Amino acid sequence: MFYHFVYPLYEIFFAFNVFRYITFRSVYATVTAILICFIFGPPIIKKLKSVGTGANIREYTPERHGQKAGTPSMGGMLILLAILTSIFLWGNFSNHYIVLITIATSAFCLIGFLDDYLKFVKKSSKGLHARIKFSTQVLISAAVVLYLYFGPEKSDQTTLLYVPFINVPVIDLSYFYIPFGILLLVGTSNAVNLTDGLDGLAIGLIIFVISAYAGMSYLTGHVQIANYLRIPYIPGSAELTVFCMSVLGASIGFLWFNSHPAEIFMGDTGSLSLGGAIGIISLLIKKEILLLIVGGVFAAETLSVIIQVLSYKLLRKRVFLMTPLHHHYELRGWSESKIIVRFWIVGAMLALIALSTLKIQ
Repeated sequence: MFYHFVYPLYEIFFAFNVFRYITFRSVYATVTAILICFIFGPPIIKKLKSVGTGANIREYTPERHGQKAGTPSMGGMLILLAILTSIFLWGNFSNHYIVLITIATSAFCLIGFLDDYLKFVKKSSKGLHARIKFSTQVLISAAVVLYLYFGPEKSDQTTLLYVPFINVPVIDLSYFYIPFGILLLVGTSNAVNLTDGLDGLAIGLIIFVISAYAGMSYLTGHVQIANYLRIPYIPGSAELTVFCMSVLGASIGFLWFNSHPAEIFMGDTGSLSLGGAIGIISLLIKKEILLLIVGGVFAAETLSVIIQVLSYKLLRKRVFLMTPLHHHYELRGWSESKIIVRFWIVGAMLALIALSTLKIQ
């Protein structure tokens, strides 16, 4: 809103020219999102408690999770409120990427909301049927990928696949870009969902991932810097920095209430939307494979589940005491706080390594 209605006033008063700069709007998008969480967090938590969204602790989680029963879930609504308010105020909606990612993130959030609503409000044990949940994730992902493939933003870069430490594309996926992109978005949204099992774990990791992607988005959309670093230049992608910083602010604000012991859980409402958002950003700035590094903890959590399922089905043996991975360490005797902080440390290190790949190639 400020970009469209305040920035044009620079002809009257030159100081308004500051609203043109992505860096300025990104900083205040972060601050806005944090403040929205601080202001609306307590009343939303109170409301969620009153409508009975207390989390039901699943039987196949460690016993000490029983004390979390009754903590309100569906906190993803607070996250999305902060993101949408911030991006509405500070975003440039003439940029197609901003419109696309805002709509898609909201759509992923809606899937999670329906699932959480059925589980926590309607007290359905399974929530949204797994087949419906997966199918709708695929449909939203397909809509995003098809837009990128056939839409006005398609370029010679769209179907090229880059890998870290190599400054030229390794392959042109051509039509295979479509199933590849769908798989990436569905996988990323579910990876964050799997990781969301301890107080503050997933949202803390999102902070590191989205911070790295904010920097990458800005560099990718700056032609001189992109050419200097020999990374693909994507016109218009710098505006994604504002979106990333909105997510960063919302994540920091939500962590205020989600830190151990949590006052609220994000639920699928938050995890699916945040996972979908980082997956879309990776597609837009051509850092799809780099997501395995910058989001390495999410990848490890997902891989642990896959390994456990395959090992048990094929060999009738379990590799881990329990999956996802954070539960394995709980059963090994690590305290919840120790697991969270150590996973955060690994996540921060992986984010730094991911950023270093922009230069080491």
